[in-house]
Amino acid sequence: MLRSACTDENLVTLLRHRVDQMPDACAYVFLMDGEHQEQSITYKELDSRARMIAGYLQATHKAGERALLLYPSGLDYIVAFFACLYAELIAVPVYPPSRHHLRRLEAIIHDATPTIILTTTEWQSKLQGNGQENWGQNCFDWLVTDQQLSGNATPGWKAYLLKPDSLAFLQYTSGSTGTPKGVMVSHGNLMANQRAIQAAFKHSDDTVVVGWLPFYHDMGLIGNILQPLYLGVPAILMSPMAFLEKPIRWLNTISKYRATTSGGPNFAYELCARKITPEQINTIDLSCWNLAFNGSEPVRSTTLNRFADVFSSCGFRKTAFFPCYGLAEATLFVTGRAY
Repeated sequence: MLRSACTDENLVTLLRHRVDQMPDACAYVFLMDGEHQEQSITYKELDSRARMIAGYLQATHKAGERALLLYPSGLDYIVAFFACLYAELIAVPVYPPSRHHLRRLEAIIHDATPTIILTTTEWQSKLQGNGQENWGQNCFDWLVTDQQLSGNATPGWKAYLLKPDSLAFLQYTSGSTGTPKGVMVSHGNLMANQRAIQAAFKHSDDTVVVGWLPFYHDMGLIGNILQPLYLGVPAILMSPMAFLEKPIRWLNTISKYRATTSGGPNFAYELCARKITPEQINTIDLSCWNLAFNGSEPVRSTTLNRFADVFSSCGFRKTAFFPCYGLAEATLFVTGRAY
């Protein structure tokens, strides 16, 4: 069962409801090093920080303007995303800029025409000159959201009426087969997909989510960040790089926090099966892992069988696998079934 309430109107109502019902409950834990360095935030803290930023955004920008989110993985990203929702600005989550993703980022900026870039102090110094030189635009406002904003100096947040067809954010496609295209995701789309994920995955109040997927990707944002909020359960998160550097970090975190739901693309299971040593396997307990979703690229039965064989000794059950299919154009989840 899920926590009772009318929580599926929109994301703003959903978070405000969590604040009313369970203000001091932990919403998100972020493992900065993928292991021990924890940052956490409660529903009340998330709401307070989002409203403070949103008050500034409402005073300086018009509803419907686009706001580019340029962040590394972390709690600042989540706060900025909700600040945009609270301010009725349209968030545009994007890849962190690098030489591999710069052209994609330029294409998204050209298409979305944002009026403001939200980022951190560290990243602003790295990005601001780059933006003016390479992105061909000099008219962005910049807001550094990890600096302490004074509540007295920041205009108060003003609540507004949201409808199901109100636009929440732009989710850009990967651009692997062409120029990235922005998918207009409404609050109604998000709530419908959250209900679909909860029903298909059989999530409940006892669900615990662990994830390392990118926050700017639909599976990371809608699956690992918004689904736990929808359920009112904690999410324990780390960066993709933390997982790629040491795949055991993912499984260690599932074991430590007794996660019931976690997953990723097929390659993640393959990487774990090939890289994690027998000595490492002896230190983890995966008997808590009830649903291991596998999506975003072709699901290979050979990978599932190999992973199940390698990790059966630490409690992993093959029946936990949940191959699924989704795409940004459908918000996220489209179909899936137990293995």
